This record gives sequence, C-alpha cells and structure tokens, in this order.
Amino acid sequence: MSKTNINIAVLPGDGIGPEIMSEALRVFDAVKEKSKFTFTLEHGLIGGAAYDSCKSHFPEETRKLVNKSDVVLFGAVGGPVDKQQDEKWKGCEVNSILALRKELKLFANIRPVSISEKMIDISPLKLNPNKLPDLVIVRELLGDIYFGEKKRFFEGDLQVAEDICRYDSEQIEKIAHFAFSLARTRRKNVSSVDKANVLETSRLWREVVSKVSLEYPDVTLQHILVDNCAMQLITKPEAFDVVLCPNLFGDILSDAAAVIPGSLGVLASASKGAENKYLFEPPSGSAPDIAGMNIANPVGMISCVSMMFSVVFGENHISEMIKKAIDSVFDSGIFTKDLSNMARSKIVSTSQFVDEVLKKLK
Repeated sequence: MSKTNINIAVLPGDGIGPEIMSEALRVFDAVKEKSKFTFTLEHGLIGGAAYDSCKSHFPEETRKLVNKSDVVLFGAVGGPVDKQQDEKWKGCEVNSILALRKELKLFANIRPVSISEKMIDISPLKLNPNKLPDLVIVRELLGDIYFGEKKRFFEGDLQVAEDICRYDSEQIEKIAHFAFSLARTRRKNVSSVDKANVLETSRLWREVVSKVSLEYPDVTLQHILVDNCAMQLITKPEAFDVVLCPNLFGDILSDAAAVIPGSLGVLASASKGAENKYLFEPPSGSAPDIAGMNIANPVGMISCVSMMFSVVFGENHISEMIKKAIDSVFDSGIFTKDLSNMARSKIVSTSQFVDEVLKKLK
C-alpha cells in the first residue's frame, strides 16, 4: 500500500461483536507502533445496533465511512433466532453484511484453516503431527443463491418459496483467477467445489474454472463434488491447499472446516473487493446467547487483526508476533469456555485471555 496513513472503519455490530472487537483493539494498540504505517480508527454502527438509533441496518453514515476507509474491521450482526421476525432483526444480515459486501464489491472471501503442532490437542480430529492441515478456502461472495431473486407465493393452498441460484461467467472467472494466483504462492493446488452432476450453475462453474486453469499450467486443478469435499475435509484435511467454492458451498464448508482447529472462535477471514478494499471478520457470528457474559473466544477477531497486517500491509513480522503470542497462551493451558473440554486446561474470560496475550507480546 503506497499511502502511509491508513483509515480503518471499526464496525463492532451485535451480540458478542462489541466485546471481541474491543479486546482485539487492545492487541492492535499493543503492536501498532511496530508498523511503518499510522492509523486512524473510526467507529460505525451496523446491524441491529444501527437499527436501534437509525432504523436502518446499514445507515448512510456507515456507508460513507466504509467507502472512505482502506480497511473495515467487522464484528458480527444478528439477533436471537426466535426474534428474527422482530423489526429490529428482520432481514438484518441481508441488509447489513450482504449489503456491505455489495457496497464494497467484496468478491473473494479468504478463510485460512490451519493448526500448529503445539495446538493439535485442541482438534477433535485425529491429526497426524507430520501432516498437519494448512489450507485456504476461497469463497465467491457476489453471486449464487444469496443474491438471486427471492419469491414467496401461493399455488392453490400451498405456500411456495423460491431462491434463484445465479452465476455468470465473469463472476466465476474473477474468483478463479484469484484462487489460482493465491495457489501459486502456496503449494500450487486448487480444488474446485461444485455440484455439477445436478446443478446447471455448477456445470458452468466447472467449465469456466477449467478454462481459467489453462492460464496457470504450473497449478494443479481437481474438481470435487461438494458432498465429497465435505467428507474429505474431515477425513483428510491435509490433502487440500486452496479450496475454491461458490458462495453457498463456501459458506457451509468454511464453517465445517472449523472442526480442524476445534472451534469457529479461533478462525479469521478476509474479504477483498474493488480498489483493494478489505474487510476482516471472524466467522463465529453474533452468538447472542452469550453476549455480554465475557466468555466469548476473542482469538478469531484478534487473528483478523493479525491477518490485516500481513495481507494488507505486508508486515508479516507483526502478524507472526500475534500468532505466536496466541499459540503461547494456548500452550500454557489457558483457554476460553468454548474450548473447555481440553484436559488440564484453565478456563478464563474473554478479557483475561487477552491479558495473557498482551503479556506474551511484551
């Protein structure tokens, strides 16, 4: 990035979003002086938190804020499942995070999934310490069933709902080029996920990805059906390098892959958009049932900060410093409640866990 002062939009959102965001910013404050960049942080409202004061899940002030920012740090949006028809929560995710992705033209979601040898005991899987998983799920974000036409109607006495799944070749080409370019920086293998034995959109997906692959003769391409991919992610995750997915399949598989490190709460993700806009968010969701209890796992949000330093600023030394601090806390037997099944573990609160991370950073 050529500019030296970076504008960061901070959108804590709902549920556990505000508490994990505030804890992650404590880590950010501890390492920012080691960066060659300077930072201006500005907070904004989104989701149910925005609806309370603005009667909008994605108010105009927030729209302006994200457009003038270089990076967005996003917490979570959404309320309790049994209150989804309340005005505050009705359409919250569609009107906030999906609208935000569309506004910033965020076309690629990058979800790294790995585990260090020290942390192998966290995983419920029987992992081989000599073949530890290290994969990246690349998910297309602007097409598929999420953005297709949606209908609710009656056929006689039957109530019918439709969600149209739609892709065009340009969308597929763009995400395929991104995945193959990423694979060139890793182990040069792309697994493209589809359901081409059933879906016409998947048949187009497979055709276009195959065509794009010809421009990357040094990268191996394999096509894999989504159900087979789901099974292999659990039974032999070490076999994957870059996993290229349409929007819906990527949403499901990336969450399923959380079983590898043991919890959604320890994962991070980045989304890349037009003009090098980036959004970072943990995949753990708003978890309204534990909001405000100081027991949420902050590692995913902290890892978003770590990922930001490496992906956007190229400051891998800061990213590695944060990763090593987190690993060191885990290695000390200190965990949050979501990982309480760990033997000989000490369970601490959200803020106490970050206290330990900050000690390791010092």
